[in-house]
Amino acid sequence: MPYKIFLGSLATTIAFVAYIPYFVNIFRGKTKPHAFSWLVWGIISGIGFLAQLTEGGGSGSWVTGFGALVSFVIFSLALLWGDRHFSRFDWMSLLGAGIAIFLWWLTGEPLLSLILVIIIDALGFLPTFRKGFYKPYEETATTWGLNSLKFMVALPALESFTLTTWLYPVYLVLANGTFVTMLWVRRKRR
Repeated sequence: MPYKIFLGSLATTIAFVAYIPYFVNIFRGKTKPHAFSWLVWGIISGIGFLAQLTEGGGSGSWVTGFGALVSFVIFSLALLWGDRHFSRFDWMSLLGAGIAIFLWWLTGEPLLSLILVIIIDALGFLPTFRKGFYKPYEETATTWGLNSLKFMVALPALESFTLTTWLYPVYLVLANGTFVTMLWVRRKRR
C-alpha cells in the first residue's frame, strides 16, 4: 500500500513542521509549555504508539511515535523555560493521569487500555487547556492546528483499521482542534 506509506510520511512531516514554531517560540520565551501535560503526553503517546504497532497500525502509527519523542523533548524544555507554576488542579490532573496509567498497566485488553490512554491524555491536557484559557498567547496555535491535521492525515494511513487503531487518533483530532479553536476565540476576546 504505497499510498499508506505516503500518508504516514506526510503526517509525520506535518508533525515535524508543526513543532518548528513551537520550539522557536519556547526559545523566544513566547510559548511556555506546561511540564505536566508534556510528561503525560510523552508516556501515553509512547503507549499508544506501541498499542497501534501491536494491532497492525503500520505507517499510520509513525506520527504517534514521533509525537512521543517530541513530547519528552518539550517536557525537558518545559522544566527549564515553561510554566512552572503548578496549581492544585495541575497536581490533581497529574495524580489522576498517574492512577490511570497504573490501571492501564493492570489491564491486558487493548481496547480498554486505549480508552484509559484517552482518559489519561484528557487529564494530562487539562493543565495546558486551563493555562491556554487564561493565557491564550502563551501557546502556539499553529502547532495545535497542525497537530489536528497530522492525525487526520494519519487515519487513512493505518494498515489495520480497527477501533483500537483509529480511536486514539480521532480523539487527538478532536482534542487538538478544540484547543486551537478555544485559543483563537480567547485571543479575539482580549
